[in-house]
Amino acid sequence: MRTQARGLAKAVADEVVEKVVVMRPPWRWFPARWPGVLNGADAEAGDTLDPPWPDVIVTCGRRSAILGLAVKKQAGGKPLLVHLQDPLTSLRDFDLVVAMEHDDIKGPKVLKVLTTLHDMTPERLSQAHGDWEARLSALPRPLIGVLLGGPTRHSAFAGAEARELIARLAALRAKTGAGAVIVPSRRTPDEVLQVFVEAGRSDPGLWAWDRSGDNPYLGVLARADRFVITGDSVSMISEALATTKPVEVFAGNLRKRHVGFVEKLNERGLARWFDGEVSEPRPRPALDATAEAAAAVKKLLAARR
Repeated sequence: MRTQARGLAKAVADEVVEKVVVMRPPWRWFPARWPGVLNGADAEAGDTLDPPWPDVIVTCGRRSAILGLAVKKQAGGKPLLVHLQDPLTSLRDFDLVVAMEHDDIKGPKVLKVLTTLHDMTPERLSQAHGDWEARLSALPRPLIGVLLGGPTRHSAFAGAEARELIARLAALRAKTGAGAVIVPSRRTPDEVLQVFVEAGRSDPGLWAWDRSGDNPYLGVLARADRFVITGDSVSMISEALATTKPVEVFAGNLRKRHVGFVEKLNERGLARWFDGEVSEPRPRPALDATAEAAAAVKKLLAARR
């Protein structure tokens, strides 16, 4: 969530202040418009919210929506309040709500986007391309960047899914001679990552980052020729779509909502399901919902001047 808010803020303004606020109980459970909610910020565990107030407030998640509403009220309604995702409260006092197409929210203040927002800019990718050249150049080309999510409340990602993914990667690599680099996320269970690490020990064309040393995620986004991403991670799929490279999604055991997201991408020629078969890449532009949202915010700011 912080990545989404940070990405939009940096796309809108040159000066960005990030606040991480921890609410003390019982304040964290109060309704969005509860009086004095700013008094519940734990100054020892996180940041406080004090003047001078900003021109734009960007929040993401229900708890930050509560704080954003409180700051806007404290500042006399002057800041532009932008919330990412469904705030699960009335939209009356928000200036803009940015939600994904599959979110069940609508209204004149709602901007629907296809992918999540992020802070993956061309400048960051260009820097990472050079930074990771030496460390990734030993792997065979074309290079497949394999990005792993993890289990959710509605979908499993365990050893069985890991072994199925490895088998499909092996089938594709046998036909193409491709190399593969595996990058786990924070949600990837250690036992699942270990399946990939073990596979790489007997396969010089496959490297699985074991979480030691620098995280190669940015380097893989910059240098891989194509991506295979587990379907539970809408964020990683969205960041890969910020490049122009082919994106394929491993279904595993997905919940209906994630399946619907990937199906929309497939219908529009932006991604396809990964089955281990050789497929011709479909040309596509880089997809950047962050820029779309930033343009909407700037338009609102311009209308105030």
